[in-house]
Amino acid sequence: MIAALLLLFSGYCPPRQRWSRGGVVAIMALLLWGGAHAQTASAPADTEVQPIPTLSGRVIDQTGDTLSTEQQQALSRQLAEVEVQTGSQMVILLVKRTAPEDIAAYAWRVADAWKIGRRDVGDGVLIVVARDDRRVRIEVAKALEGAIPDLAARQIIDQVIRPAFRSGQYAQGLQATVEALRKRLHGEVPPPGAPTARDDGEAIDGVFLLFVVAMMAVAGGQVLSSIMGRTGASWVSGAVAPMALHRLDASWWVMVLGALVAFAVVRLRLADRGTSLHANPSGSRSSPIVTGGWGGGSSSDSGGSFDSFSSGGGGDFGGGGASGDW
Repeated sequence: MIAALLLLFSGYCPPRQRWSRGGVVAIMALLLWGGAHAQTASAPADTEVQPIPTLSGRVIDQTGDTLSTEQQQALSRQLAEVEVQTGSQMVILLVKRTAPEDIAAYAWRVADAWKIGRRDVGDGVLIVVARDDRRVRIEVAKALEGAIPDLAARQIIDQVIRPAFRSGQYAQGLQATVEALRKRLHGEVPPPGAPTARDDGEAIDGVFLLFVVAMMAVAGGQVLSSIMGRTGASWVSGAVAPMALHRLDASWWVMVLGALVAFAVVRLRLADRGTSLHANPSGSRSSPIVTGGWGGGSSSDSGGSFDSFSSGGGGDFGGGGASGDW
């Protein structure tokens, strides 16, 4: 096209000026061609996004020298333990840069391609570190946005990652991050206002303690009544029960209910049997309570090996998580 313009333009010029005008046009054409070629050569670097790395393990360091081999192995073992403990898959990816994309867009694209997380649950977490950009992203799958809300991810970046990374302690910062995320996945740091495993445990412990109080009131009430009568035994039992529960670190509501249970049990028990408490105080022993174990401790092959990691294929990422810098 440039040559055609050159010939066309030259053809309209007077003969005396044809050579000089043709030279100017040729120079302009060369400049235009050079500019177009330079723009074409530089265009892919500005528009092409970073390729998605192959999911080769739980820790992928594409920077080459941010983490040592030992540090990568230690982090991989830690992530495998998290998977065995919680079932959730977590992967750490370190790259130099994410340009031309923002780290949030890049992390989402990688997470969407890898789909880490159990197939039927979709519980995956991706941590992306763009070292040279000094940016980090915690990408959370939809299934875990309740356990790891955006605010929590942001707090982990601000309070755990940033201080460590600023001092160059990448491995330590990532280890602390994984531990903070594990606590949330394990329910040790529940969302505000949500019922927690600890609350359920306290409720179960409270019921058990009240049962023990009732048994102790049955056995001890008869002895006390022989000394101070039915009314005195009831009041003393009601007073002693919360003190005993307090020493067992029971919650306040367990202590209140314990006092009422002890008082009522002694009162009603003795009322049924009359006040002839000098009879044989044959308090029958309750059978020992046998609690269940931890279910055999079977391990999962999917999370225990450093080399056998593969995506569960269930992670559905919708942009949850947070980004930050250091």
